Amino acid sequence: MQAQKETPPDMQCKDKFLLQGAVASPGATPKDITPELFNKESGNIVEECKLKVNYVAPPRPPSPVREGSEEGSSPRASISDNGSIDTNAAPRSFAESNDKSSEAMALISKLTEEKNSAIQQSKRLHQELELLRRQGNKSSGGISLMYVLLIGLLGLLLGYMLK
Repeated sequence: MQAQKETPPDMQCKDKFLLQGAVASPGATPKDITPELFNKESGNIVEECKLKVNYVAPPRPPSPVREGSEEGSSPRASISDNGSIDTNAAPRSFAESNDKSSEAMALISKLTEEKNSAIQQSKRLHQELELLRRQGNKSSGGISLMYVLLIGLLGLLLGYMLK
C-alpha cells in the first residue's frame, strides 16, 4: 500500500487488512508454508480476521494561549503545515477535544465503577468462603454431641440393669 497524499476531511477510510491463520503440520519448516496452506478450497482450515483502518489525528502541541486568558476572547488564526492560514482551527480543535475529553471522562468513570463493583464482589466472596471454612471446621470436629449423649444413656441403662 502507498500512503495517501492528504488525509480525508471526514477521517473515514475504507482500507482493510485481512489476517489469516492456518494450521501447519508438526515439524513444518518455513519452506513448507506456501500460499496453498491458506487456500480454503483445498480443505485447509483457515481462520480469518479483517482489520479496519482508522485514521488517528496526530497529537496537538500545547496551546500557545496562557491558562489565565479570557474565555470570551476571539480565536486566533493558526498556520497549517502547508502555509495557509486557518482561522477556524482553534474553535474546531477545542470542540473536538472537549467532546473527546467528555467521552474519555465518561468511560473512565464507568470503568472505575466497574472496578469498585468487582472489588466489592471479591470481598463478599472472600467473606463467604471464610464463613464456609469455619462452618466446615465446626461440623467435622470429631464425634457429635448427640452421639455422646446416646452412648452415655445406654451405659447408664446397662449399668443399672447389671446391678
